[in-house]
Formats: sequence, structure tokens, C-alpha cells
Amino acid sequence: MTPLGTSENGQDGISLRIVSDEHGVPFSKGLLAQSLTATGLSPDRAYRVAIEVEKQVRQTDSLDISIDELHALVGRVLATMEGPEVVARYRKWNQIGMAEKPVIVLIGGATGVGKSTIASQLANRLGIVRLISTDSIRQVMRTFFSPALMPAIHYSSFNAGAAIRVPVGRNLDPHLVAFVEQVEMVSVGVEAIIERAITEGTSLVVEGVHLVPGFLDPANFIQALHLHLTVSVSDTDLHMSHFLVRERETDGRRPFTRYVEHFDEIRRIQDFILERAAAEGTIVVDNVNIDDAVATAVDALYTMIEEGEQVSVATGGEA
Repeated sequence: MTPLGTSENGQDGISLRIVSDEHGVPFSKGLLAQSLTATGLSPDRAYRVAIEVEKQVRQTDSLDISIDELHALVGRVLATMEGPEVVARYRKWNQIGMAEKPVIVLIGGATGVGKSTIASQLANRLGIVRLISTDSIRQVMRTFFSPALMPAIHYSSFNAGAAIRVPVGRNLDPHLVAFVEQVEMVSVGVEAIIERAITEGTSLVVEGVHLVPGFLDPANFIQALHLHLTVSVSDTDLHMSHFLVRERETDGRRPFTRYVEHFDEIRRIQDFILERAAAEGTIVVDNVNIDDAVATAVDALYTMIEEGEQVSVATGGEA
């Protein structure tokens, strides 16, 4: 047996390797911990599991461990430290990776509900490196289409009503009419981004106010594991406070007063999005606490995976 001698932080200057077909890559606690957060574990709990895995590998008589052996060891450590539910999630997530089926997560909701924060946290937990905002897609479209040709995309979602040039009638809200027009335009770009990701087999998180349930064709997601979430903030005061935090975090580049002036329009847009979510059966996450909201999103993903497996078993084929 080779004397290893592990120090308190698990580093002893001798690298462990994950090997496959006589090729190897260094073992990393950090990467393992990040992958484990995809099961819903918090980062600190995932890192404790990773430390225990490394400790047990170093107690063997080899510096090399195969991928299958590593998966089996992680499963045993998870069973001891976290329980069978986490083990089941870990195995399902690995199966998705081996199937090379991309994961497409869409996170919609009105301005200021915390979509971008949830999206970045969720992408990090799932190990998804490609994250895009629908505002970025809209910005690209603005460079190609002039205000005269597509006026709606040259305004923010909550003041797009300024683009309306023809009266829409007393029973219609011009802000909602213009917002819907903007959503339809941006959805073309969103579908193109998703189509490219699926073709490349690359997982993707898209977030933005333009991801309104019912505006994207579900037929485009057949070759992917697809989750659509709508984020909301039901408490009006809490929603308002998000804009104050945003102003402070951006050093005033996104001023609080700008959103306050249009807060009624923002709330009406949220009501519209929630109505569409109810009509389409889209999952709604009330963002009272960011950690709980991210956990809810992870739970929803695994519920969808389990339901897909049940359909596959029932039909005797792929879900």
C-alpha cells in the first residue's frame, strides 16, 4: 500500500485520478460537489459529501478510480450521509448525462421577481454553463430592426405601450397589447436559440419576461428534457423592495424610481403571465425566499423526470 497521509483539508500533494480506457483526469472535490448540487443538496452539504468520497478513495491501495467505481462510491456515501432520495436523484441525473439529452430550463415572470438570480443559481446547481436572457435576444433584434419597423422591441416590457400608434379600443390595455406583441417577436429568437442548443446537445437555461406560457411551440422540445417555470412575487411590498435592492446592487444604473413609475403596469403584466401559466399548467414559483425558490425548481425538475419515466414504462418506449 502506498502511504498517502491525508491532511485536514484533504490535500497531500498526491493527486487522485478518474480513469477510463487508460486515460485519466485529476479528481476534484469542487467539481464533484458542484455536480452533487444538481440533486438539490446545498453547496456546503455537497462539499461535505465530496470530502468524504475523497477520504474513502485515499484509504484504498490505488490512486486511480474508474468512473463506474466513483459513481458507486458516491452512491454509498450519499446513502449514508443524505438518504435514499438523494441517491435516487444522483443516479437519475447521471442517466440523463449518459443519454446525452440536453436539459432546457425556461424561467419566466414579470420584471423584478428575481428571475435572473434564480436562473443563475439553478444553472450553477445543475452544472449548466449556457445561460441567456431574453433581453439579450431582444437587444440583438433591436440592432437589426429599426423602431419604424418593429417599435415594440425598442421599449422595455412594462412601457411597450408607448409603441402603440393606433388606438386599441377601450376594452384593451395598450401596455398588455404591446407586451404581447413584443413577446411574439422575441419568441422567434428564443426558439432559434433553443433549436441550436438541442441540435448541439447542449443544456441551456433561458430567463426573461418574454417566456410567457403558451407562446412557444412544445414540439420544439421533444428531443430535450424541458422545464418551464413562471416566477412571481405575490406580495406587493416585497416585489417593490426588489427594485430597491436592484438599484443598490447596480450602483444606481437601474434606478428604483423608473420601476416605481411603471409598477402598476408591471403588476398587470404579472397578472397576465400568471393567467397564461394557469391556462397552460405551467409551474408557478412564488419567490418569497431565493433558496426555497431554487429548491422548488430542482424538485420540479426531478418530478418531471419521474413522470417521464412512468410514461416511458407505460408505453414501453421513450417518454
